[in-house]
Amino acid sequence: MTNTIAAASAATTTASTTTSSTSSTESSGSSAMMSADFETFLTMLTVQMQNQDPLNPIESTDYAVQLATFSEVEQAVLTNDLLEQLSSQLSLMGFSQLSGWVGQEARSEAAAYFDGSSPVTLSGDFATAANSAVLIVRDTNGNVVQEVPIDPTQKTFEWSGSVNGGTPVDEGLYSFEIENYFNDDYLSTTSVESYSKIVEARADNGDIILVLEGGNEIGSSDVTALRDAD
Repeated sequence: MTNTIAAASAATTTASTTTSSTSSTESSGSSAMMSADFETFLTMLTVQMQNQDPLNPIESTDYAVQLATFSEVEQAVLTNDLLEQLSSQLSLMGFSQLSGWVGQEARSEAAAYFDGSSPVTLSGDFATAANSAVLIVRDTNGNVVQEVPIDPTQKTFEWSGSVNGGTPVDEGLYSFEIENYFNDDYLSTTSVESYSKIVEARADNGDIILVLEGGNEIGSSDVTALRDAD
């Protein structure tokens, strides 16, 4: 776990350095462009003064307006550059914080990875009126591999992965849902959240994507809880 977190931190540092360098380069480019534009503006203003009609000269206030207009445009461009740099820094801060999630276990409604031996911790959302419930376990093809009676008063429970008297199912991703009953009457089907280890955090078009053990991917906003891995 230590190596994974260290690698994630190193990757974040590299990303920060690269982004900072890019922002600096872009800022320098904008400044150079603005300087060139200002030189062009002054040249055009000089030519305008040299070629004005002596009998109908341009008012000095008109020059002042042109200078003020260019100054406003210049300030707007510089402000946009500063806002872009600030946005980049804020994004890096968020990504740096998320890199600390690598190695922890995230709770979400995504399918959970079963390694063939370790139980999967689940958190159920039961119907209020339910006095009995059944955990439905499905494989990646949607096939039901097991139906387990559970107590609706227990919000957190474990799935051992064992079927047919103790034989473990194959390693892989499994999804879960709960069928709620009042006595023998079916009420509803509700969702189940599971804990999975985070093995990678990456930026994707402005979003933070978390890669879970087993290859499943979720957005950082899909995480409802975090805990230290065992």
